[in-house]
Amino acid sequence: MAGSSVVYAAGGVVWRQVDDRVLVLLIHRTRHRDFSLPKGKLDPGETLPQAAVREIAEETGIRVTLGLPLGAVDYPIANGRTKEVHYWATEATDAAVAASTFSPNAEVDGLEWLPIPAALGRLSYASDIDVLQLFADMHDHGTLRTFALLTLRHGKAVQPFEWEDSDASRPLSAQGHAQASAIVPTLAAFGPRTLISSSARRCIETLEPTAAALGRPLKTTNAISQDAYESHGGSVPRIVQKRLAKRRTAVLCSHSPVLPEILHEIAIATSTPSALRLTRAGMLSPGEFTVVHLSATDPAAGILAVETHSPPS
Repeated sequence: MAGSSVVYAAGGVVWRQVDDRVLVLLIHRTRHRDFSLPKGKLDPGETLPQAAVREIAEETGIRVTLGLPLGAVDYPIANGRTKEVHYWATEATDAAVAASTFSPNAEVDGLEWLPIPAALGRLSYASDIDVLQLFADMHDHGTLRTFALLTLRHGKAVQPFEWEDSDASRPLSAQGHAQASAIVPTLAAFGPRTLISSSARRCIETLEPTAAALGRPLKTTNAISQDAYESHGGSVPRIVQKRLAKRRTAVLCSHSPVLPEILHEIAIATSTPSALRLTRAGMLSPGEFTVVHLSATDPAAGILAVETHSPPS
């Protein structure tokens, strides 16, 4: 991250539904004697999503995956610097709560689950209140439960002039393999349950480290391959419609000419206005991916949020 005067941090609004009520989790910090949302500074080489998941686990003992982004807040800290904190909504499943490893410690001495109005009154800082108020607005609009489609461009590949065989068999370069490994924690932060790759070797190699880390099978298809797209348009609409019907977070690893079309089809299929603008989010560098957040109860309600992430530098 550029800018030595800015300290980057990440966290989340951890929530769960108990009966008909949504509860959010606040932490009580020992040294500061305050109530706040779980968050913390990035470790060297971390991405914002990776740090958000790690910090929530460290401060609450609960392992989560990221839902809707809640934006960022910034405020001055010591030595003339600024802290910029990025937040996501993160649902804590019953199993994750039951498996919590939290015990009071020197940093966080207590956790408290509260209804949203009570939590708004308990938080110690205006910036946290602003974030929780945005979360409350999403709750009021029924958009808390979401899933995401992650469109990933394969890592840096061996150049065509360096490869004598078919383009589909062109592998990743050493840099591409490093990118494929580096993006694993950031992809994992969003909890993908399905991993789908173009049949091209460079796409398969990009997703293989993530499949191994998550213990999930890697599915391959010609439908989103560059060869199929350039010869007859591929089968992007069919793939998109199937993923929307499943309503499960999935990664689609494809190629630079195909990714804008995938995003365009997501926009069209979800009746999202200004669909043509979304194709810009498909113009990715090798190893980058875009996260498209959708309602789990009504995908046709339109795209709720879009974010793009790069391999850590």
